[in-house]
Amino acid sequence: MEELRYQVDLLNAMNQRLTNDERMLRMICDTSNSAFLYVNLKANYVKTLANWNFYFPDVEIRDICDISKLYDQVEEKYMLTLRDLLLLEKNNLSSGNGIILLKDKKTWVECEVTIVCEEMNRPTDKIVRFKDISKLKKQNDDLTYMAYYDILTGLYNRNYFVRLLVDYVEKAKEENTVVSVMFIDIDDFKKINDGLGLLIGDEIVQLFGQFLSGFQNDNVVVSHFNADIYCIAIYDPFGSRSVESIYRKINERLKSPLRLSTGEDVMISVSVGVAEYPEAALNTLELINCAEIVMFKAKGEGKNAIKYFDAPILNDFLQNVTIENKLKEAVFNQNFTMHFQPQYYLDGNRLRGFEALIRWRDTDGRMISPTVFIPIAEKNGTIIPIGNFVMEESIRNFAKWKEEYHKPFVLSMNISAIQCRRDDFVDSLLNIIKKYEVDPAEIELEITESVLIENFKEITEKMAVLREYGIRISLDDFGTGYSSLSYLVDLPIDTLKIDKSFISTMLSDRNAKIIMDSIVYMVKKLGHETIAEGVETKEQLEYLKEIGCDCIQGFLLGKPLSVEDTKKLLDSVVG
Repeated sequence: MEELRYQVDLLNAMNQRLTNDERMLRMICDTSNSAFLYVNLKANYVKTLANWNFYFPDVEIRDICDISKLYDQVEEKYMLTLRDLLLLEKNNLSSGNGIILLKDKKTWVECEVTIVCEEMNRPTDKIVRFKDISKLKKQNDDLTYMAYYDILTGLYNRNYFVRLLVDYVEKAKEENTVVSVMFIDIDDFKKINDGLGLLIGDEIVQLFGQFLSGFQNDNVVVSHFNADIYCIAIYDPFGSRSVESIYRKINERLKSPLRLSTGEDVMISVSVGVAEYPEAALNTLELINCAEIVMFKAKGEGKNAIKYFDAPILNDFLQNVTIENKLKEAVFNQNFTMHFQPQYYLDGNRLRGFEALIRWRDTDGRMISPTVFIPIAEKNGTIIPIGNFVMEESIRNFAKWKEEYHKPFVLSMNISAIQCRRDDFVDSLLNIIKKYEVDPAEIELEITESVLIENFKEITEKMAVLREYGIRISLDDFGTGYSSLSYLVDLPIDTLKIDKSFISTMLSDRNAKIIMDSIVYMVKKLGHETIAEGVETKEQLEYLKEIGCDCIQGFLLGKPLSVEDTKKLLDSVVG
């Protein structure tokens, strides 16, 4: 009797334990975000568990045959994937997983299959777990999009474009064909951003990018590199996908304005550089670089143009890069010298003074012309220390000569537009003048129209301040700018330098002669002094005397001289 009671108690305990285990497993299933399909392969028994109604609310699985109802619950392209996962043929059963998209086109589901086997590796049970991975899928899609596409325009980004271009080049090597790269830049985009704002600038980039996306196909890849720069790669270009055809369509589109979301219309133009494999380069990055180089060449020649790569353009670019690197070193070590070209009054050829001219001999011993290295310096910012060197060295030598010879003469110095626009320019110049104790009235600053164009009001205000201290102002290269005449009335200047292009042609060209006569007459009426640059012959000198020009400067009476030779000249004419 006791034994029977013990057996009953044991069974009750086991049942209670099973009940608790079942309760725990049911709670786990009920709180799970997954759904389960259980199939007993021996008894052909099937059961759905956990969050089944979330995934398949309209599908009730009562027996094995009902499993096929699930095929209609997924997008058509994923039916085969689901069928392979749900397969119940005992000889083809295996564990595995796959991803499907449900009919709602929003829910992505990972299906994980587990097969349970008994001895001899015979399958007895199959469990399919359905897990919602929509959020994870979206995150992965977002990361994939960011890896391949530009967020602003929806075009391919720079990194993915390079990868695709590598494939184009490799394929072109095998098929012995051509790959063209178009490097496209919106002209004056900085002015657009500064004038209309960054948001408008972004919208313009988007609108133009949307237009360019229309060229995308299996043989044309369009990308947004950065800012206002786009790059197009064309495999085996011809016909409608040739560079010429695409550029013509771009120009046709840009004849009409871009309509902004504000309703405002904006006109833009683009500069395009083109390089081709294998003519320009044999690898991807060099090909892009070559296209970029000729794009900048197109910008430098007036913008709104297309330029094709050729060897001289690359050579010029490489030379400029070499000069730029050497220039930075020269600035650091102050490896410059000053030369001084004399200026003379025409009434008796009296010495008026000198124009200070910077000279640079690079580490290879070659003289680099200021017309070459000054534009580079203005682009990379080294023009500021170079300009400071010119002021310091010129005024320092000038102070020595004044102290030794005690004669009045003028020191002229060229001022860069970038240097002149700096807030500390006026104070810097005045401090140097004070440091070397020279008379401000004997210092003359030469400015060109390029100094005035971008900010006429600010520059003229600075010029007026300098003139209050007695510093002279000279308008240099007069006659080369498109609006020089308009400056004469408003500018606070003392001297006007007539460009040598007029001097060289005034005796042979009737129109140049008429213009020359008019300039001198008009300037004298305005009360300004005139200096003719580039005088090289006695005939030019005599004619300038005849029309009443005040001063001359040029090889006829004196080339630019070193500091030592300038002192010798002063010894001969002053001492």
